[in-house]
Amino acid sequence: MGKAVHPDNVRLKRAYEPAAGSDGERILVDRLWPRGISKDDAAIDRWEKALAPSTELRKWFGHDPDRWDEFQTRYKAELSEHQEEVSALRELAAHKLVTLVYGARDEQHNDAVVLRDVLLKA
Repeated sequence: MGKAVHPDNVRLKRAYEPAAGSDGERILVDRLWPRGISKDDAAIDRWEKALAPSTELRKWFGHDPDRWDEFQTRYKAELSEHQEEVSALRELAAHKLVTLVYGARDEQHNDAVVLRDVLLKA
């Protein structure tokens, strides 16, 4: 099962916000690199493409808040296919601060919100 993750250990941040020393390990959780952001400016420590929503799911969702509940259900089902990667990220977050970095404009309805929820519900 692994160690429980304290909620303060998993933060969320848009890729377009400046990186900070207080971010801990910065993990990009989108399948696509954020537009207009250089590798240096992004200061990404890891890019977890396997934990991003599938291209099909991302396109279907289209950041439509009306599809949010269904998106969460479908994305959690996809994440269940990547237990090894989820467990490794949960283990990391149990021991150190991680910031899940995402490109979406909507701070309440995006894949990082769902992934954080999955990590905290070990």
